[in-house]
Amino acid sequence: MAFCAACGSPVEGQFCPKCGNRVGAAPPASSAPTMQAGTAMADNVASALCYLVGLVTGILFLVLAPYNKNPAIRFHAFQSIFLHVAAIVVMIGLNIVTNILHLWMLSLGSVLWLCFFVLWLYMLVQTYQGKTIVLPVIGPLAQQQAGH
Repeated sequence: MAFCAACGSPVEGQFCPKCGNRVGAAPPASSAPTMQAGTAMADNVASALCYLVGLVTGILFLVLAPYNKNPAIRFHAFQSIFLHVAAIVVMIGLNIVTNILHLWMLSLGSVLWLCFFVLWLYMLVQTYQGKTIVLPVIGPLAQQQAGH
């Protein structure tokens, strides 16, 4: 029985059933892992994508298998949802207060949106790098929902 030079799987025939390489061919030049069709993406990529569109991608990763079974990805999905809901609630509250008091606080609203944008970008980058940032107030709620 022959074995694949790239992944070490037993091979019957000319091609490896696991990675698709030709038997007897040189192993791939790069040692970096490659994505195969039908495989799940890395945890850090899936976790970072939870933050990409907030509510939409957070809910998407809570519904899609196998990601909905991974506690780390579930945590980031819930934290992303809670972060974006908090941003929406704060901005609606600010609009109500400014309309009731007839204040022109456009600069405060712009600063708040900028702060939420910077936080969103920070969470996206840190999560992609494999770090878990637990935000105050919503982080423990997300951990509880994710089953941590």
